[in-house]
Amino acid sequence: MSEKAQIGVTGLAVMGRNLARNFARHGHTVAVHNRSYNRTKELVEEFGHEGTFLPSESAEDFVASLERPRRVIIMVKAGGPTDAVIDEFAPLLEEGDMLIDAGNAHYLDTRRREAALRERGLHFVGTGVSGGEEGALHGPSIMPGGSVESYQALGPLLEDISAKVDGEPCCVHVGPDGAGHFVKMVHNGIEYADMQLIAEAYDLLRQVGGHSPSEIADVFRGWNEGRLGSYLIEITAEVLKQTDAATGKPFVDIVVDQAEQKGTGRWTVQAALDLGVPVSGIAESVFARALSGGADVRKAAADAGLPGPSATAGAHEGDLQADVEQALFASKIVAYAQGFQQIQAASKEYGWSIDPGAMAKIWRAGCIIRAKFLDFIKQAYDKSPELPTLLVDQYFLEAVSGAQDAWRRVVVTAARHGIPAPGFASALAYYDGLRAERLPAALIQGQRDYFGAHTYQRVDKKGAFHTRWAAEGTPEVEA
Repeated sequence: MSEKAQIGVTGLAVMGRNLARNFARHGHTVAVHNRSYNRTKELVEEFGHEGTFLPSESAEDFVASLERPRRVIIMVKAGGPTDAVIDEFAPLLEEGDMLIDAGNAHYLDTRRREAALRERGLHFVGTGVSGGEEGALHGPSIMPGGSVESYQALGPLLEDISAKVDGEPCCVHVGPDGAGHFVKMVHNGIEYADMQLIAEAYDLLRQVGGHSPSEIADVFRGWNEGRLGSYLIEITAEVLKQTDAATGKPFVDIVVDQAEQKGTGRWTVQAALDLGVPVSGIAESVFARALSGGADVRKAAADAGLPGPSATAGAHEGDLQADVEQALFASKIVAYAQGFQQIQAASKEYGWSIDPGAMAKIWRAGCIIRAKFLDFIKQAYDKSPELPTLLVDQYFLEAVSGAQDAWRRVVVTAARHGIPAPGFASALAYYDGLRAERLPAALIQGQRDYFGAHTYQRVDKKGAFHTRWAAEGTPEVEA
């Protein structure tokens, strides 16, 4: 075979196929391979006119069709299937070649794989790709990890096919080993929170405001023209406007109200617990999906007739639509603030040196959480790279402070009407926790010292202290 490919893709389901087409459309010769050769043939037959594809039936021929250093993108299911592909291809590669996992792998798996392949002289590049199948074809946001050396050989190709904002690619080297997959995981966690908050806004406008889905679609279209402008707000309007052809009912009313999940949101929360970072907004969105999916438990509660608030809950005190917009924006800021704080904590823990401003920059297009206010996040970190939380940046501080009265009214209204709004409520609680001069954690430390002699610190002197709690009389304090 005389012609060589600049990049190869193995695993030609929708995402892999579209990535391969994207490379070909940009003038790159693409080697393609799939466990079932029929899928490879179908790709070439249907889309061969889009560029140059080099199909291979065997792994050996696929590797042989690639120029050095070989760049092999793996697009298979996370977990065991990814390990199986690595085990198949690694022996066929030579020092300096690279395997690129562009699926939603767990970052700890990526760290393990990168270390093992590094010992064999191979580069393993865990790469987050956001934007779904449309993004994969037309330009995704790309978050590659791995070594600096691997990015020098791979980066220009990824930047070429990525989404662009003012000519700038939505792709940057995130950091070593699992950094790329970690950032993509947190991106998905923020996505979970964003979607939950939007759903709560819809629910309040419908149940309290009495608006139809079509009317709420118009509200969201209006919001999309302002500071809430984002991909998720845009598609929410489209979903709410849709009418089911079979029944004539609003589309949203014929869909079973059980949200599914593939695990990245849950991973985000688990990682945050390990890092000791409070991502309460993201956690509540994951739990809300779990609650929605608990059909048996929900039915048992309905059958038992769990009571709600009295019928005298009253109307919302204020302009509901304007207040919900404020609550949605403020809660969204909190979700992003928590996600970026988690990225910074992991970067410190693992020595990744992630630039948070660069993450905001590459999320401005191509990805699911692309939004207008990512420009302000980038500006915040450009001004202060070590910013402890977005909420202390002047723009976000003013936005959240200005929203808080409306935000509180919305949470109160939800509680009075018995409408679950865990996203709004947890975001507000997080905000109040940050601004509190003193938290009740002092009492918790006293409890811990009482039952477990865990000690505590004092406000008036340094050191660890323990009180010998007596059953009667005055407890004795010892340093």
